[in-house]
Amino acid sequence: MEKQIGFLINPIAGMGGSVGLKGTDGVLDLAVKLGARPVAPKRAEMALESLRARNGLTFITASGEMGEDTLKRVGISSYRVVYDPVTQTTSSSDTINLCRRFLEVGVDLILFCGGDGTARDIYSVVGEKIPILGIPAGVKMYSGVFAIDPESAAQTLQMFIEDEATPGESEILDIDEDRYREGVLDIKLFGYANTPRSPGLIQMGKMILGGGEEDRSKLEIARFLSEVMWDDSIYILGPGTTTRAIAEMLGLDKTLLGVDVIRNREIIGKDLSESEILDIIEGEEKVTIIVSPLGRQGAIFGRGNQQISARVIRKVGVENIIIVATPGKLQDLPFLFVDTGDRELDLELSGYRSVVCGYRIAQRKMVMCGARKR
Repeated sequence: MEKQIGFLINPIAGMGGSVGLKGTDGVLDLAVKLGARPVAPKRAEMALESLRARNGLTFITASGEMGEDTLKRVGISSYRVVYDPVTQTTSSSDTINLCRRFLEVGVDLILFCGGDGTARDIYSVVGEKIPILGIPAGVKMYSGVFAIDPESAAQTLQMFIEDEATPGESEILDIDEDRYREGVLDIKLFGYANTPRSPGLIQMGKMILGGGEEDRSKLEIARFLSEVMWDDSIYILGPGTTTRAIAEMLGLDKTLLGVDVIRNREIIGKDLSESEILDIIEGEEKVTIIVSPLGRQGAIFGRGNQQISARVIRKVGVENIIIVATPGKLQDLPFLFVDTGDRELDLELSGYRSVVCGYRIAQRKMVMCGARKR
């Protein structure tokens, strides 16, 4: 039986990530001025490539960059346009209006490419009436409706079509981006959507961990890292409370939700963009990246730290990455994952990797990516 899949792209999703804006809500013009480039159309293409030859599948979409343009580029001809955006620059109202059309048509599932804001807009219209599946393209993506990467979204969709992935409840989460840019993580739960469940392919919603044992573990990690950090080396510290604890052990005030760079036990770059990081490490031989996975999700790269881009990672070298996480965080994670947007790099980063979880203590943890699962 033929399936009708609602297909929607938020063309501006994720544009604030590489330039350090922690989102695009209300700051699109600034993101463009800082050199941000669209990422959602390309990530949608990555997901659709494997669906090009799929029979029994018709996409229901909008004209232009909200969907039709990408379907044409990929070579998918089985689609129907049911909505035309009001202006060339699309907005949340276009997302809402297209989703109303999805309800009228009676699509079997909505496949969208965007971030938490897009997921929230879709949910505000369809609720639990239609399963939704996200191709991750935003900056944060804390909701549980997203696949771990574009390839995993395609695999999950195919499993759904073949009745091998049953929809289940997934959290719709979003944050106040203005407060996020100020270093305050204010996550709100907006409801529960239906999402095809596929272990290892769909991420969990973000969890914030805290408490005495967690704090002690962070201090132990920080004490160990502070002892092995060389003065003549450059250290790129990703977002989070664990990396902040490392900086605090050195007597430094790190940006909680941004990327800072340390050298000679001093912060030489604070809340940096991708281009600023690349400028600092240009010509440097001793550079290390220190990152911590998102709680409950397990994302190392590609969620909230897009400033540490594929270009940055390749320049530093995959062998010069230190992953840190408390035992409490690791016990809730069956695996970690990467989603840099560079398939070859994701494969290089995947496999078993050591995660520093205490003072001179490490665990071996599997790092996954969509390309590896295939």
